[in-house]
Amino acid sequence: MKRTQTDVLICGAGAAGLTLAIELARRGVAFRIIDKAPEPFGGSRGKGIQPRTLEVFDDLGVVDRIAAAGGLYPPQREYKDGGFTDEPVMEDRAPTPDVPYPMALMVPQFRTEAVLRERLAELGHRVEFGRELKSLAQNSEAVTAMAGAEKIAARYLVGADGGRSFVRHALGIDFPGKTLGIRAVVADMRIEGLGDDAWHRWNDGTAQQISICPLRGTDLFQLQAPVPLEGDIDVSAKGLQAMIASRSGRKDILVHAVRWASVYNMNARLAARYAQGRVYLAGDAAHIHPPTGGQGLNTSIQDSYNLGWKLAAVLGGAPATLLATYEAERRPIAAEVLGLSTKLLDALQQRGQMRRGSNTDQLDLGYPDSPLSPRHPLDLRQHTPSILPGDRAPDAPCRGRAGQPLRLFDLFRGTHWTLLAVEAEPAIAPRAGLQIHRIGGDLLDDAGHIRDAYGLAPGLCVLIRPDGYVSAVLPAAEAGALNSLLAMATP
Repeated sequence: MKRTQTDVLICGAGAAGLTLAIELARRGVAFRIIDKAPEPFGGSRGKGIQPRTLEVFDDLGVVDRIAAAGGLYPPQREYKDGGFTDEPVMEDRAPTPDVPYPMALMVPQFRTEAVLRERLAELGHRVEFGRELKSLAQNSEAVTAMAGAEKIAARYLVGADGGRSFVRHALGIDFPGKTLGIRAVVADMRIEGLGDDAWHRWNDGTAQQISICPLRGTDLFQLQAPVPLEGDIDVSAKGLQAMIASRSGRKDILVHAVRWASVYNMNARLAARYAQGRVYLAGDAAHIHPPTGGQGLNTSIQDSYNLGWKLAAVLGGAPATLLATYEAERRPIAAEVLGLSTKLLDALQQRGQMRRGSNTDQLDLGYPDSPLSPRHPLDLRQHTPSILPGDRAPDAPCRGRAGQPLRLFDLFRGTHWTLLAVEAEPAIAPRAGLQIHRIGGDLLDDAGHIRDAYGLAPGLCVLIRPDGYVSAVLPAAEAGALNSLLAMATP
């Protein structure tokens, strides 16, 4: 029997597992990522990339590749009474200084994951496909996992292995929630007879509902339709063409090939806990959502974005208590997103409406109640910051003292914490993992974009976490408070 060791074993190479792998790779953590599938997933179950996830991808260095792999959502075209009407899926929003990526993109899941695998390869790592986790055991020092004939000892194990997670089952973690009483088919097809200028929909709000959406970045269309709760569903090209003809009344839509198809029951479930000992859950292993609103994939990616820097910090010597903030921060987010997805599903089923607003872009989600978001007792008669601990840290165009144009996101990008001080010298010095910038010093806010986004008075500073959330807003002279906070979360 082969025996190996690593710091982190990631089980599951979907979007959540790949994001976690990239986060660990760019921090120099030893890890392995395995998946029981013999090859990468080839479908587009998740196709919406929300604005906050685009910001995550900016930090990971792949946002332009993701944008090139997909495109904007087409309008919905509802056919009714011999005609049709077009309506946008979401309101058109232009970039602003604080929100550079305001519009969700449609990127088929297999293309998103391909981009993430490319990035992982650039960092010197690859997925081990065809490696199924068979068992796991743990003690206070390590997790021992059997993958085929290999025994792998890891300091931590992360189950990112989907809604039917072997890891979650092995830990005996409950997965409460409900089956929503809706069964659906989703399929990626090559067809003719429909243009790629619209998301075509018939019979919204009825049992005969069907939609066919062009998948941006490909020559494929995705079919989505509710189906009876019982019985076999023919997902062959012939079977899906018959379903389209029956529900749309059109015989001219021809299905030439089915690349991938799935018939599934919609569920809304949330794991009772996200961790047990040295084992953590991420993505669909921790929460599963109905597809409405395009929330599940994004929530999964952001789970790993949160967990990755914390695992690396603890492995580097930070207090192990930091890892408890993962569940404290991410589980409430999943609960909120589950509620939103279910509400959007109800609206679609009852009224045939599915237009998305800012409630789906995930920019307003944050961690105000986290131990990493303490509130300093500022004198609000003098200081009224626009952002608070736990908020997403906004972007802002600015200028370096040498004259070059910059964005705050340029300064945040990477694996470090960032301290921004306004016209003051912070009482703490730069150190490994912390970069300090002074507005009015090395940064110039000529157009006032930082002032507008952050509302920081002279003498204040804002401490920003590696994942782009505000950890503290306080006077720059408060060395004790800054050092105490960094001591909780850095080696």
